[in-house]
Amino acid sequence: MPRTKVLIVEDDRSIAEALRYNLDQAGYEVLICHDGRDGVDQARLRLPDIVLLDIMLPGLDGIEVCRRLRANPETQKMLIIMLTAKSEESDQLVGFNVGADDYVVKPFSVKILMERIKALHRRRQTSASGDVISEGGITIDRIKHRVNVGDRSVELTPSEFRLLDTLIRQPGRAFDRVELIDVALGADTLVLERTIDVHIRSLRKKLGEVADRIETVRGIGYRFNEAVSTEPIS
Repeated sequence: MPRTKVLIVEDDRSIAEALRYNLDQAGYEVLICHDGRDGVDQARLRLPDIVLLDIMLPGLDGIEVCRRLRANPETQKMLIIMLTAKSEESDQLVGFNVGADDYVVKPFSVKILMERIKALHRRRQTSASGDVISEGGITIDRIKHRVNVGDRSVELTPSEFRLLDTLIRQPGRAFDRVELIDVALGADTLVLERTIDVHIRSLRKKLGEVADRIETVRGIGYRFNEAVSTEPIS
């Protein structure tokens, strides 16, 4: 079976080499480049499964690299994890809005990053094999339109189902209320942004013991909480 291929696009060579060592030890095939333009070219040429992408890069910044990879049919389905020193919610939203799958703030724990890589890749494999996804004790079946919390079946309205499906398939991403209104009610619906709070409260009540997986992002909206420790390790 071919090894999972990871492309590291990082101009800090010490970070790139540390990541190379750990990924290689874990059995991944590792490629490295140090500027944005080369990152785009190598992604198109080598077609990695996963891209670890720094935001502050020479040539092209990581945001533009991500945008170009998502615009190209050959590279648009790659898993992209952004690595950055920026920690503001607004900066993370920019990354997610151009198509990043996850966002890791420096300094980060290499062990935690490795776990996030494995989790993302596992979810992608699950998604590719069908329309069922399980995360944080919650299972969603798009085909049967069913939701389970553990062994308990949960009855959701169509709007609640679309909300949960959107949040759980991009864990960690902060969605603003307008985005969630578009998802749950339709882009042409004229409602107050706070209307989405009513749907979220109802959804949390039905999820019961795992309600805290849907986390409020103050001043923005909501995200699905993976409950993964992010304690920095030098």
